[in-house]
Amino acid sequence: MSKISIQTGTSHGGVVLPDGTLAQVKIDFDVLRRLSDIARQEFGMAGAVQHGASTLPESAFGKFVESGACEVHLATGFQNIIYDHPALPTEFRERVYAWLNEYAADERKPTDTDEQFYYKTRKKGFGPLKEAWWSLGEDIIAPIRETLENQFAFLFQQLNVVNSLELVNRFVTAPEVHRPMPTGAAQAVKAEDVSGLAD
Repeated sequence: MSKISIQTGTSHGGVVLPDGTLAQVKIDFDVLRRLSDIARQEFGMAGAVQHGASTLPESAFGKFVESGACEVHLATGFQNIIYDHPALPTEFRERVYAWLNEYAADERKPTDTDEQFYYKTRKKGFGPLKEAWWSLGEDIIAPIRETLENQFAFLFQQLNVVNSLELVNRFVTAPEVHRPMPTGAAQAVKAEDVSGLAD
């Protein structure tokens, strides 16, 4: 074991209210600090991992560093930027939600409003509709990308990981993984190469 995972007042993706907004949560940073200290000092681990952090107010992120968290989970916040961005066409979002109605209906609780259901399941709308997402025009993708970049810059500052490349290179060895290209992708690339030659 290299770390422990905790949820001190949060849940994955946040607590969604019936109107689709998120409930305000309060993290116990003292518990996070104490558990991180114990994990490091008594068990030689990296510390505690905070789940469900991406939906917290921006003022909370600097406290993770002060509390000794070794990892902070933020994926839902990035997903929310994409889905809720004004540049994403409403009809595209509705297309994803229609897919969720058909293929994720078994995850809907009887008490879920539409907003709660879509919020809790929309992460599943990326993979099966990957081609549609990738095919969005640059006029849509560019402003979403800029908002994401700004959020990454903010989080890097708050989590104190700016200018950390030298540390990463010193302590992290990323394994090289070579896998064959999937058949469908290989065929598409080959077809593209052939059509390019014909031009």
